[in-house]
Amino acid sequence: MFGFLVSNAWAQAGDGAAAAPPLNPIVSFAPFILIFIVFYFLLIKPQQKKAKERQALVEALKKGDKVITSGGLLGTVTNLGPKIITILIAENVRVKVLRANIESLKDDDSDK
Repeated sequence: MFGFLVSNAWAQAGDGAAAAPPLNPIVSFAPFILIFIVFYFLLIKPQQKKAKERQALVEALKKGDKVITSGGLLGTVTNLGPKIITILIAENVRVKVLRANIESLKDDDSDK
């Protein structure tokens, strides 16, 4: 059915026409470089910025801060250790969590 296209292509390639010069390797990788640059500015850089902000938040914790853990617990910091924080989640109920599990500070108006 499409045999005439193949025979024309073979005829054109075989009639002594000069082949296209090979592309520069930099030009052939340009789309990949462009995609990486876009991913860097849209995904990687914002994630790094957010991680730095969260790390600063965890390092600046003090007793009495109201926090939210990554597991969803809401509580007040009662004791700080180098790696473990004790939070009060209810009357006389204290839970020890890793510093890395502190997600954010709780706003005072977010009780509802």
